[in-house]
Order: sequence, then C-alpha cells, then structure tokens
Amino acid sequence: MAKLDAGSTLKRLRNRYRLVVMNDDTYEEVVTFKLSRLSVYVAFCTVFVLLIGLTVGLMIFTPLKYYIPGYDDLKVGREYQQVKYKADSLENAVKHQADYIDNLKLVLSGQTPATLDTARLQTPKEDLSDD
Repeated sequence: MAKLDAGSTLKRLRNRYRLVVMNDDTYEEVVTFKLSRLSVYVAFCTVFVLLIGLTVGLMIFTPLKYYIPGYDDLKVGREYQQVKYKADSLENAVKHQADYIDNLKLVLSGQTPATLDTARLQTPKEDLSDD
C-alpha cells in the first residue's frame, strides 16, 4: 500500500471544482459555484457550530430550559419541598381531627372508644404484712 503524503492530501483538499446548477429544459446555467473540498468542509463545520450555538443559546436564554428533564431551579425545588411538608402536616392534622370526631361521636352515643387512653402500667405489689 502506498502511504498518503501530507502534501498530496493537502493538494487534493485544495483542488478546485465547479458546481453548476442548470435549467433542465433550456440547459441554461442558473448558478455556478467554484468549490474545493477544503471550502466545503469548512462551510459544513461552520454551519454545524452555528446550529449548536443557536440551540444552546435558545435553551439558555429562553424558558425552554424548564422542559429539559432534570433541570431544576433552586427556588422551585425549595418551594416544592415546602409545599410537600405543608401538605403532609395538613394531612396529619385532618387525620387527627377525624379520629377526634369519631371518638367524640362514640362518647356522645354512650359507647366507649376502642382504644384506651394509656397503656397498662405494671406496678409492683407492695407487701402489706407487718414484720
């Protein structure tokens, strides 16, 4: 195999080509471009970098960034945590109130609540005999 020489590779990149756009009916040249492989490569790379830059700029400087999964504004995260804690405490308060109302209904109807107020205490028995 023949090795590619750096000079010949650069020479091939700089070879000039002509791109002609013609009218199919009249064979009239509409547009003519003089191009090289290097200029086409540079043009594609420039367009690629510009598109990436525009996309990143669009995501950073507009509200579209909130649609990116995992993106979280610190303020929004803190507000979410506060709302979550508040909802949990309200849920517990509603549960305690419902239990209170149920027990109150039982007492007013003359029944005793199923749960006792305190746990049974184990008290030691005192020796009442006199020595």
